[in-house]
Amino acid sequence: FRALTLRPASSLRGEGTHSGQVACGSHRASSMDAIAGDTKKIGIGLTAAGLLFTLLGVVLFFDGALLAVGNLLFLSGVFLILGMERTKNFFFQKSKLRGTAFFFTGILMVIFKWPKIGFAVELFGFLNLFGNFVPHVILVARHTPGVSKVMELPGIKQACDYLSKGGESKKANAAV
Repeated sequence: FRALTLRPASSLRGEGTHSGQVACGSHRASSMDAIAGDTKKIGIGLTAAGLLFTLLGVVLFFDGALLAVGNLLFLSGVFLILGMERTKNFFFQKSKLRGTAFFFTGILMVIFKWPKIGFAVELFGFLNLFGNFVPHVILVARHTPGVSKVMELPGIKQACDYLSKGGESKKANAAV
């Protein structure tokens, strides 16, 4: 296994340099960057597949096998995206321990043939863990062609407004 980096092509052939020409040489750092980039791409694919399997499991009346496979793919994707240390730090932060406990308890319940209750417990933990990302997801969805039209439908627009503000309008009305 040789690490690769880019060097000017002329340095390999002994010619004068031409701007923009590169050739492969050996250098360990850039190879690790390429591996890390590929690992993250695989992680994104696994996470997306996990969400797809979970969605299919819910649509097909809480099929336990699809939910379990979706959970395992999602977790392995998150692990590949973040890496060992960052995944551990994310799930075991003091402020996120409740969400982590519910999330993993729900996954175990799904695996041990309690898919409906397990999914509900898992969803509660998921929202506790990843709830801060909801406004960002809504913002990206509102700027995505095709999805933006769906986001403007009555009912969906109000729900997205409420979620993107984190329930601030309700809190503001309670304070008055």
